[in-house]
Amino acid sequence: MNDYLVAVILGIVEGLTEFLPVSSTAHLRVFQAFLGIDLADRYWTMFSIVIQVGAILCLPLYFRRTIWEYLTHFPKGPRGNRSWLTHPFTLVMVAFVFTAIPTLLLTKLIGENLESITAMASALVIGGVIMWVVDAFCSPARQHPRTERLDAMGLSQSVWIGLCQALSAIFPGTSRSMATIAAGQLTGMSRSVALEFSFLLSIPTMVAATGFDLLRFLAAGQEASGLGAAHLGLRGTVLLAIGGLVSFAVAYLSVAWFMHWVRHHGFISFAIYRILAGTLLLFFAARLTA
Repeated sequence: MNDYLVAVILGIVEGLTEFLPVSSTAHLRVFQAFLGIDLADRYWTMFSIVIQVGAILCLPLYFRRTIWEYLTHFPKGPRGNRSWLTHPFTLVMVAFVFTAIPTLLLTKLIGENLESITAMASALVIGGVIMWVVDAFCSPARQHPRTERLDAMGLSQSVWIGLCQALSAIFPGTSRSMATIAAGQLTGMSRSVALEFSFLLSIPTMVAATGFDLLRFLAAGQEASGLGAAHLGLRGTVLLAIGGLVSFAVAYLSVAWFMHWVRHHGFISFAIYRILAGTLLLFFAARLTA
């Protein structure tokens, strides 16, 4: 298949799945295999890391008003009832720290799980079941959420969400957004607040994760088909630009649609999709090892 078309397809997959609770890692691995890409190929390994930058950049743009509002009202918040320790920006960074520490400590285990289709498929199914149960149990019809504004969150909620998000790094296929959304709902956050916090937490988390992956890639000396301008060449640079731009545009539309959908329908449809996709992936993994 034409490499330019492959770049577009992978950019769409990354942008569409990065912020939905369905695991972008699992989907990228499946589509790379389907498109006949050698997962050991150094250029496409680097490509899958770099196009995440496009998805990351859509978040500050989409949430620019929210970010500006909290930035200009730091540390007391828009309602004047926050402190430097309980301001939403601080809570995002607290959650990030409690994600990063377990992730760094368990880097080797994460690498092993990334190579396991069975592990990713199992995480899809288990995460789907958890999301379904949590969303049904915490639905507005069953209980009134205690936290209906982002600036009403507490420090304990932030710590809990950060620890749960670490599971998504340790077990690829879990999904960062699934972990943070379900964790937030369990602490009494409304669907929309849990989702908004999930997106804001994604900014430092994805910047750190992408930067770490890129540095690790470079440190391993995998510069064949290179990362530097001298090695990459015009064609490789254009492919990266296409993938990044497509990822950015699709991710922006995906975030806008997801915010609207969740307010009216919840997360159960995504839970069903995860269970079906994970079951199908387990079936194919079993056939490959048979």
